Amino acid sequence: MTTTVNDMLRTYPADLGGVDREAMARCIEECVACAQACTACADACLSEGMVGDLTKCIRTDLDCADVCNATASVLSRHTGYDANITRAVLQACATVCKACADECATHADTHEHCRVCAEACRRCEQACNELLASLG
Repeated sequence: MTTTVNDMLRTYPADLGGVDREAMARCIEECVACAQACTACADACLSEGMVGDLTKCIRTDLDCADVCNATASVLSRHTGYDANITRAVLQACATVCKACADECATHADTHEHCRVCAEACRRCEQACNELLASLG
């Protein structure tokens, strides 16, 4: 499937080295999707009547969205690439996605938006781990 992310990776003028372009594209796309889901979930939590019970979920959602956005940005830049920075960012993103998925899962039976968010976080965590594994 052709996406803007794939198009941008394909048209990058310099060699990306041994980076798995498919894993890179999937990770960027999952990070962006997760950030959106987490932002929307936090907002939906704020609209719930029992918002006080969702404080940790909201905070975790917003932290996850910020880290996912930062990860997508770092992965989208290739000039002066530093594999150590990329690994650290991917590890942080996988960690926060797992934490957010676990937190949202505790509310998933009551709040559908938390279920959807948890699924997005799990996909992003997996994509980050797969890209990490491909980096060696």
